[in-house]
Amino acid sequence: METRRRFTKVRILLAAAVLVILCIFAAIVIPQFSSASTESRGQLFGDLQAVRSQIELYKIHHNGELPGTAAGVSFVQALTQRTNADGSLNPAARYGPYMKKIPVNHYNGLDTVKIDGVLGGGDHGWHFNTTTGKFHIDTDKHAGL
Repeated sequence: METRRRFTKVRILLAAAVLVILCIFAAIVIPQFSSASTESRGQLFGDLQAVRSQIELYKIHHNGELPGTAAGVSFVQALTQRTNADGSLNPAARYGPYMKKIPVNHYNGLDTVKIDGVLGGGDHGWHFNTTTGKFHIDTDKHAGL
């Protein structure tokens, strides 16, 4: 005599209950990941705006000169240390520091600044053009922001 294995009503109800629980769990967890991405993006744009505003303040204090254009002073040094009106470093100077440190680019985890060169590539956190004074995110996906 041949017996056929069939799903009982109890098995079908259990499978449906498990499926409902998994759907509820997914509905709770997935939005949390998307909000974390949105928060990271917001932080990135906030950091970008903060650096840009400090570059403008530096220009005001230094007669229109851009940070990092004084002899022997890097862009990072110009923004994170005290400077004289001519842009030279001086711990007793009245200008700066404009920032404690260069912020981390949350898309690639880097806080380095590429000076001039080609924008994009993501091998640095940021890109600064000493000709135009533009400060951007240095990634292929977000180049130009």
